[in-house]
Amino acid sequence: MNLHEYQAKSLLKKFGVTVPEGIVADTPDAAIDAANAIQIKTGTEVWAVKAQIHAGGRGKGGGVKIAKSLNDVKYYASNILGMQLITPQTGPAGKKVFRVLVEQNVYYKGEFEPKEFYVSILLNRQTGRNMIVYSPQGGMSIEDVATLTPELIFKEEIDPTAGLLAFQCRKIAFNLKLEGQAYKGMLTFIDSLYKAYLGIDASLVEINPVINTSDNKIIAADAKVVIDNNALFRQPDISTMRDFHEEDPIEIEAGSFGLNYVKLNGNVGCMVNGAGLAMATMDIIKLSGGEPANFLDVGGSANSKRVEEAFRIILKDPNVKAILVNIFGGIVRCDRVANGIVDAYKNIGEINIPIIVRLQGTNAGEAKKIIDDSGLKVYSAIQMQDAADLVSEILK
Repeated sequence: MNLHEYQAKSLLKKFGVTVPEGIVADTPDAAIDAANAIQIKTGTEVWAVKAQIHAGGRGKGGGVKIAKSLNDVKYYASNILGMQLITPQTGPAGKKVFRVLVEQNVYYKGEFEPKEFYVSILLNRQTGRNMIVYSPQGGMSIEDVATLTPELIFKEEIDPTAGLLAFQCRKIAFNLKLEGQAYKGMLTFIDSLYKAYLGIDASLVEINPVINTSDNKIIAADAKVVIDNNALFRQPDISTMRDFHEEDPIEIEAGSFGLNYVKLNGNVGCMVNGAGLAMATMDIIKLSGGEPANFLDVGGSANSKRVEEAFRIILKDPNVKAILVNIFGGIVRCDRVANGIVDAYKNIGEINIPIIVRLQGTNAGEAKKIIDDSGLKVYSAIQMQDAADLVSEILK
């Protein structure tokens, strides 16, 4: 589950991670009130006004502005709120902005020039260990850093039995070439950040940039946090932070029926049980000349109701020209799925696009007979290649 920047920073702050003073606002007047409150608390006379959407690259799309007066705060908030913000990560459709974060300026002048670093924590799936990835080149895409200057990407893996050790924090601060107060501040920052990563059951914590301010403070100027969905049952407070405006309404509806659905841009709808089989099904659709329109996993307990809702979800996509149902009957019996398909077909009403059904496994023969005897416009297949050939023929 993705979090907004303001939500991420509120969580990190609870674990001792230093973040700028900031207040979220959903109207221009609320943004002015936020700026006044921040000025009273910090004395700042410059503010950042930042669009809150689940996507990076907001500054490139005009979603981050530096305000040097209260009038600027209101002006920028008025322009950003309600805009359809397009960034490299949103696609051409962009995302509508419903909130802005008003923050104190952390690039204030002082004895030293502010420096930017990159720090993230995530799981290294190859080793099964958490890993801190960091670089002295902060403030830019880490992919660009890895491509242009790979020698500036550092990694520190953490032994799960020992946890993050003090010498590892020192190594990170040393590689970032910090000294004195900033060096000590980075030790505390890394330790607190890792505690937050574990404490909130995150799958990713990314701080880009981490600022070494002109008075040698270490601050998380930005924050991206993704929570492990499988751990949300023990994070009830974080679960309430879910923003449905940021999600596809069809995917939300699918989730309410226990369906794992992700919309794609193709012309062949997929209904499959099991993530691995779903990936293979999308591959064979591609090889047959089609384009998968979705990833849809009905799970191992597919019943008539779930199958019917899966059909309804797929049919909401106007780009779908055919549907391929590919079910392997292990725990679930194929004849039960076949009956669900027939019932769904009748309950939904007339379906004007062809449906190819491949049922293999437990009671597959009985399932094929049910489909063939239904009298419906449903094509049955036994082998994957048969299903692929039918998809190809229908698309032609």
